[in-house]
Amino acid sequence: MGPVNDTKTALVTGANKGIGFAIAQGLGAAGFTVAAGARDDARREQAVDRLRAAGADAFGVALDVTSDDSVAAAAAAVEKAAGRLDVLVNNAGISGRTGDGIQDPTTLDLDVVRTVIETNVLGVVRVTNALLPLLRRADSPRIVNMSSNMGSLTLQTGPILAAYAPSKSMLNSLTAQYARRLADTNVIVNAACPGYVATDFTGFNAPRTPEQGAAIAIRLATLPDDGPRGGFFDDEGAVPW
Repeated sequence: MGPVNDTKTALVTGANKGIGFAIAQGLGAAGFTVAAGARDDARREQAVDRLRAAGADAFGVALDVTSDDSVAAAAAAVEKAAGRLDVLVNNAGISGRTGDGIQDPTTLDLDVVRTVIETNVLGVVRVTNALLPLLRRADSPRIVNMSSNMGSLTLQTGPILAAYAPSKSMLNSLTAQYARRLADTNVIVNAACPGYVATDFTGFNAPRTPEQGAAIAIRLATLPDDGPRGGFFDDEGAVPW
């Protein structure tokens, strides 16, 4: 076990760009030490430099959510640096390849489905379970899973993407399962929808900024101890499942 610091520490996966970076920046501004998780070494260090330039206390964590070894090493790095973890934001995600009927349910490429689920669902399980021992050491630990209203079975928003949308439906269900399992602990778990945000995911053709998309995640990451558990939220409140 590493030294336990008084400053709260937050790990954000996929923190090198877009909404993930905005979440990291917002948590840094709120006084957290930010562990910026990302696969790409150069982009990760650039993100850390930008966070520090903005006044945040930040360090980089090499993290590929699809790799057991990478996730184990990341958990060890956070433990060594901080001794515990106060906030985990599972932001890393992919849309999967599109075009040519690849995500049309009638012509679905199953390899694309497997790839998307590996990151968007199994990656969240892999990271969450590796970091739970460190989260349990915190006084008010929070887990935020970055989802999408495209995964809402009620709303059925957005284009037909039969790999991506179901991966978010499964993530929502998984969030509820974690919340049920951790109901008698101080670990609060919720899912967040950032809305339609201008990132490389959307071709930067969307009305919301990454900072606007990050706001709900930051709010859920800093919930009071009597805050909601096992919910799905956007800026306006609860999102229908």
